[in-house]
Amino acid sequence: MNNNAHAPGGSSILKQPLAVWAIAFACVVSFMGIGLVDPILPAIAKELQATSTETSLLFTTYLLITGAAMFFTSWLSSRIGAKRTLLMGLAVIVVFAALAGLSGSVGGVIGFRAGWGLGNALFISTALATIIGASSGGAAGAIILYEAALGVGLAIGPLLGGLLGTVSWRAPFFGTAVLMAVGFVAIITLLRMPKAVPQPTKLSAPFRALGNRSLLVMAFTALFYNMGFFVLLAWTPFALVPLGLDDAMTLGWIFFGWGLAVAITSVFVAPLLTARMRRTTVLIAVLPALAVVELLMALLSSSATALIVLVIVGGLLLGVMNTVLTEVSMDATDLPRSVASSTYSGVRFLGGAIAPPLASWLGETVFESTAVPFVLGVVVLLISAVIVLTGRRHLTRADGLEESPLQTAQAISAGAD
Repeated sequence: MNNNAHAPGGSSILKQPLAVWAIAFACVVSFMGIGLVDPILPAIAKELQATSTETSLLFTTYLLITGAAMFFTSWLSSRIGAKRTLLMGLAVIVVFAALAGLSGSVGGVIGFRAGWGLGNALFISTALATIIGASSGGAAGAIILYEAALGVGLAIGPLLGGLLGTVSWRAPFFGTAVLMAVGFVAIITLLRMPKAVPQPTKLSAPFRALGNRSLLVMAFTALFYNMGFFVLLAWTPFALVPLGLDDAMTLGWIFFGWGLAVAITSVFVAPLLTARMRRTTVLIAVLPALAVVELLMALLSSSATALIVLVIVGGLLLGVMNTVLTEVSMDATDLPRSVASSTYSGVRFLGGAIAPPLASWLGETVFESTAVPFVLGVVVLLISAVIVLTGRRHLTRADGLEESPLQTAQAISAGAD
């Protein structure tokens, strides 16, 4: 097996057409929307007189609609084109981010975040397939660039949310609307899609894709992994409030460090690991390591220093997971990338939608403990690891172990000799 085949060569990741960088910039801004509300969650809860469970629904409606809508994005983009789908998604985000900033109730913000999630689905799912298609560094390099955009967006989002949140909890929403408008202009100006005969996919294609065992394994791996991801992201701000860390700027810096850790390992560490071992081996090793981090967060939930350090360590591991998970999902089958991306991303985001309110409900209502939600994270991450371990035989294509027809023919000839 040639593990190096999965690693981008040289500096090809950075040598991309302007169109790829335009999409990457818009991806950064789009992913900023995930972590943007993190440092202002306590402020929103206070200003709008909402509970932590109600406030966590800012994640849920956003991710639920994002995940559900992603099952239909490949159908739409195959009919109106990738560029129009990207622009439509960006336009929807601009409108609903601005409306969220204008809202006067937590219910209004939650509802407008749902509309924001629709735009996010149209953009993110199409962006991944478009970057892979337009990249000059191959699929692996394009995926690393995409995940780097995710990491940078997750890093800048909380920092921007913290900075603007010192002015008002509304300001981060308006800031995102402006940046997304810039991304809209960049894509409409720089992205030139090659003329091609449309090949419409069926509306049922992403759902039927789950009949593929390889994609099914990766979809449910991502479902439980994303639950663990969002337990850490969405619950930690509330766990820090009783410890005296509740202002937007402090939380913004903490999660800036977390997002920066995600970006660094997405770009630099994940390729090094997959060049030396199977991708599934990396997943099986890193998922339990993440579970240990969240277990320590549960045990040390009364220490602000411990939680901050563990959040950053968790970011380092999450960066590796994001890149390798996406690579395996894109390479595990011969399905069209737009369909695989829609299906995988849809299921993955649904996991993110479930985790925040479930964690808040367990921590705030059932057990009245800041530690218990992290235990939930431990459980779902271990489930994710078990799914990879038991389903590994369906992921040989992504591991580079599946023989090509030529290799099979050569083996048969050798046996005949």
